Amino acid sequence: MIPLESALFGADVWWITIIKVVGVFMLLLMWTLFNVWFERRVLGRMQNRLGPIMNAAFIRGLGQAVGDGIKLVFKEMVTPKGADRIVFYLAPVIAGICCFTSWAVIPLGGEVSIFGQRTMLQITDVPVAVLFIIAVAGIGIYGIVLAGWSSSGPYSVLGSLRASAQMISYEVAMGLSLAAVFMISGSMATSDIVNAQARTMVWFGHNTHIPGHFWLLLLPSFVIYVMTMFGESNRLPFDESEAEQELVSGYSTEYSGFPYAMYYLAEYINMATLSAVCTTLFLGGYRAPWPFNLIGVLDSGWFGLFWFMLKTQLVIFFFVWVRASLPRIRWDHFMNIGWKFLIPISLVWVMLVAVMRAAGAQGWMSNPVFLGGLLVVVVGLIIYILFGGSAEKPEPEPQKFDAFAGGYPVPPLPGQQADTLVAAADGVPSGSMGTGPTGTASTGTGPTGTEKATTQKGAH
Repeated sequence: MIPLESALFGADVWWITIIKVVGVFMLLLMWTLFNVWFERRVLGRMQNRLGPIMNAAFIRGLGQAVGDGIKLVFKEMVTPKGADRIVFYLAPVIAGICCFTSWAVIPLGGEVSIFGQRTMLQITDVPVAVLFIIAVAGIGIYGIVLAGWSSSGPYSVLGSLRASAQMISYEVAMGLSLAAVFMISGSMATSDIVNAQARTMVWFGHNTHIPGHFWLLLLPSFVIYVMTMFGESNRLPFDESEAEQELVSGYSTEYSGFPYAMYYLAEYINMATLSAVCTTLFLGGYRAPWPFNLIGVLDSGWFGLFWFMLKTQLVIFFFVWVRASLPRIRWDHFMNIGWKFLIPISLVWVMLVAVMRAAGAQGWMSNPVFLGGLLVVVVGLIIYILFGGSAEKPEPEPQKFDAFAGGYPVPPLPGQQADTLVAAADGVPSGSMGTGPTGTASTGTGPTGTEKATTQKGAH
């Protein structure tokens, strides 16, 4: 019979597992405080302002994040009238638990010694670790959907519906982008994927080979994953579920105090989780980058934790850089990017990777017929992308509509033309507007209206 610790956590004894669980938990809490300060400082630099400069002796402004967390913990929790109290307070707990769970299968480093015990800097590893991360992310979206449904508020409901649509749209593209990684590495375990990147070498000049990290070998998958990261984390320019100009604060509008702090914490940990997955699957994980990997001591032991956190922090910096640089896009554009571009491109790319893997395994690359056919297909795709949709189409006739048909003025949609003009403030209905001698609309302010007003004034 296999012991419990061997079945779930490899060969680690139970107290080593507890140490690693507590260590990861404390690391994420401290890292979140640092990332809050880091984002404020970077945004301040990019927007030519100071950012937080008080409340810390050595790192200016770092104490401000600590103060904000303490304030939220002791702040009053207000429950909106008509809300489902059980679901209302259960939703942030779901979001908080899921944001920590994914880190159970992310390798933070290689083999190290903890109190004389040799162990990996990873809580556990399973053959389907990446699928486990995606599944946990799918459960975490319930924390957002239930928050909007239980709040009994229009802004919260709209925010939660947008969040669920984002999850469905962008997790499909994310899963397809990761499928290429599975095919190249031959495994879904995160530790195997990291080791596969260390074994794969790419020619880089005369007698020079560097580790072929998958961001270079699978560049389309890497770009698609980076785009889906913003949709999964509800970060600008894809923060449609909590757009303050439209939805106040979206799904978290009705929350205050500690439940709101849970969502705030979950947002930053999710950003770190997506960055850590990007580091693990595409950037070599905890392995030292070239040329530091040529020095054995820098690519082993506790140095792995340093390289992992450095790479992940650089991806987090990219999150912040995009937030400071790009505005929020429109909702329909956001959905079009997911369904009309990312998913089709991912499908085509996965098929190409599968064909190339089969060609390498069967020796087709030495067959000139296969190479010629592949060249024709690639050239045909390039020509179609560049010139396929360039033919000019006749513009449709503009549709006329009544802007006041519903009682309130409505701007015309694309392809429509307003059939009426705005009525003047004298109360003339839009349907009674006529045309004067010059063909312009007359609302009582033309010659007829002026004579009428003069006659009435003389009568008085």
